[in-house]
Amino acid sequence: MTGQTPKIRIRGLCKSFGPKVVLNGVDLDVMTGTSFVIIGGSGTGKSVLLRCILGLVTPDAGTIEIDGVDVTTLSPRHREPYMEKIGMLFQNAALFDSLTVWENVAFGLMAAGRQHKHRISRADAKKRAGELLEQVGMDPAVGALSPAELSGGMQKRVGLARAIAARPEILFFDEPTTGLDPIMGAVIDGLIVDCVRKLGSTAIAITHDMASAQRIGDQAAMLYEGRLIWQGPATSLLDSGNPIVDQFTHGRREGPIKVDVRV
Repeated sequence: MTGQTPKIRIRGLCKSFGPKVVLNGVDLDVMTGTSFVIIGGSGTGKSVLLRCILGLVTPDAGTIEIDGVDVTTLSPRHREPYMEKIGMLFQNAALFDSLTVWENVAFGLMAAGRQHKHRISRADAKKRAGELLEQVGMDPAVGALSPAELSGGMQKRVGLARAIAARPEILFFDEPTTGLDPIMGAVIDGLIVDCVRKLGSTAIAITHDMASAQRIGDQAAMLYEGRLIWQGPATSLLDSGNPIVDQFTHGRREGPIKVDVRV
């Protein structure tokens, strides 16, 4: 590992919204092929961190390198090839209600075809969508349905199929088990692990679900008060030796994290 360039390298990342400091000097290395999980309470900046990497939010300071290139210094046109390396499963799947399931899965492929003038026909896109649905454990016939006809777990699978459609080098997962029962959560996590391994992708997941974090992650870190206060193997999340991490992962009311419960 020594001397290897991280797939994603972040140094001194800061972001505030008015007087509220969300990220206050985040440092992070994610090596190629690693599944990295970031835990933390609601409102601690996990999603803001992902949005900064994606270029949806402009950081106030710091660097974000992808394959050794600081993408924060690039123009939108020159940043685009790096963003095309990324696929994302959104927290609530974020499917387009006006499109069928297969059109949702193939949306990025058809958009990329138009953008890069390598047009993919609807017939080929539909066939590819069927293959992707099978990869996430769904019958290709589901492709003809609308998202509203699917359960929450099925919508998550469709979102995962869309995320892996372009065989991305990097995958982001935003609270992948939110809204799912424990069994379906475990199913989604298993599919995520399988897809990441088959693609050989580098993955970052953000979650407050400890079972999910340990199933998905190789490495883990906790975001607290704008910084990553602990990093280590995901298997050590419940036995980190850090009092803040231990309070969070075990769900204890008493500890260094103070929660205002006043109504």
